[in-house]
Amino acid sequence: MWQMLTVLMECRDQESELAQTLSVLVSGAVEGLVSDVIILDHGSQDGSSRVADAAGCRFHVDWDIKDIVASARGEWLLLIEAGARPQAGWIDAVMEYIALGRSPARFAPSRTYRKALFKRLVRSVPPLENGLLLPKGQAIALARSGMDLAGLARGLKGLKLSSEIVPAWVVAAR
Repeated sequence: MWQMLTVLMECRDQESELAQTLSVLVSGAVEGLVSDVIILDHGSQDGSSRVADAAGCRFHVDWDIKDIVASARGEWLLLIEAGARPQAGWIDAVMEYIALGRSPARFAPSRTYRKALFKRLVRSVPPLENGLLLPKGQAIALARSGMDLAGLARGLKGLKLSSEIVPAWVVAAR
């Protein structure tokens, strides 16, 4: 049985970052993997809502994570940061994983875009830096009112997908 994917992102004044991530996700929609994209806003004053609308995303300014997760169309969720970009092969890697997997997974960190060795050694990796793919049922069980996506992802270990992701901080650093 084919299972589809709902992508969830949060934003605040990240019009450009949203556009970059959404442009990569289009191929997933064309391939029939991505069923819907939900953008959770934190008071954006830029064109984030227009970018989301133009891409056919659901854009929420007043939201509770429990309601959002329950409303997701896909049986799997991909939590990702605005500005992050899954790399070549991501569709096949995700399709294969959700066909066989039952537990969370994360993209492999980009080998091209990495922090300096010392910074990699001393910093903790934010919970969504490499995205998080998880079954909707598990997300429903974990979701609590007042929680954000990072809170939902925090502490979840994930197997590593074969595809890499360029993290959102790369866009922010430019």
